[in-house]
Amino acid sequence: MTTGAWIAIAAIAIALAFGLYRAATDGRFTGTKALAANADAPAKSSSESSLLADTPWADALGERATLLQFSSAFCAPCRATRRILTDVAAAHPDVAHIEVDAEQHLDVVRRLDILRTPTTIVLDPQGREMVRASGAPTKAQVLASLPS
Repeated sequence: MTTGAWIAIAAIAIALAFGLYRAATDGRFTGTKALAANADAPAKSSSESSLLADTPWADALGERATLLQFSSAFCAPCRATRRILTDVAAAHPDVAHIEVDAEQHLDVVRRLDILRTPTTIVLDPQGREMVRASGAPTKAQVLASLPS
């Protein structure tokens, strides 16, 4: 085989591996660095530890959990995520859904280390981060991430 053929095969293999990795990890809720780093730290008051403190959504927390979604205008997976999170919030009155336009609120995006849209963060009743998912989660994944 020629050098060009080997390069093409390698490029296809790398693209396939990356695609499989993204398919396996997109939308999965995982623990966060903040949770791991603060596991041994003493608890702060709820106003200090709320991710939504000093934002327009500080008073919009759900009684059980809050589904905080970061989206952008031209993001197709964001629309699918919005439908799923809205359905979950409608089925569970103690769960709130807040959608934040990432382009309009770059200060919050930077502070919370949002790298892509959609990103969904599940917050506890005090506004602390429990888990987060990058990419579009399924309804089952969202339901499984909610606290009991």
